[in-house]
Amino acid sequence: MHKILAAFLMMAAATAAAYGQTAEASISVGASIFTNKDLGDLGVVNAVQQTLKLDNGFRISARLSLNQLRFFGHEIGYGYDRSHLVGLESGPATMAVHQGFYDFLVHALPEGSPVRPFVCAGGGFSSFYPPGASVYAGNGITKFGYNYGGGIKVKLSPVFGLRFDVRDYVSGKPDFGLPNVKGLLHNVEASAGFAILF
Repeated sequence: MHKILAAFLMMAAATAAAYGQTAEASISVGASIFTNKDLGDLGVVNAVQQTLKLDNGFRISARLSLNQLRFFGHEIGYGYDRSHLVGLESGPATMAVHQGFYDFLVHALPEGSPVRPFVCAGGGFSSFYPPGASVYAGNGITKFGYNYGGGIKVKLSPVFGLRFDVRDYVSGKPDFGLPNVKGLLHNVEASAGFAILF
């Protein structure tokens, strides 16, 4: 039975290699770098205005990419950012951000190339969970937005690959009821990941 299963898996991998890559599933890890990260004024302490800010953190992303024609693709994904709120009298507090997104991809080289640079743009949402909030209770603050960026996909074998991404996820800022909240929040992803090719 094991020999039959092994033979079937080898034939499936060879067939996928013969017809080119049509999809990929990937997991990436990296940094979340927040810009324009002031979330409102906390008040004046010792004649100094205190501001609530979102600190940089780490990120984990999962993506499913589907190739269309030779140069185009679609991607849906989920991202988890772990950061901190800073500026509180009690010290930094953990802040989680959950993201869902869709992107349209344009590759510089055709499907089947060993290295494929790409650019992408799309939309999605970011759900912010401040200290004490639970993702299971549904008490996060969700903001819709857009994202853009690019990266490089590297084909290691017919079945495995690497990817490197830089993207800017732009959304409204979470509303904590504080005054002087201005502009949009930028969450820049810099990540590297491992992919399984189909």
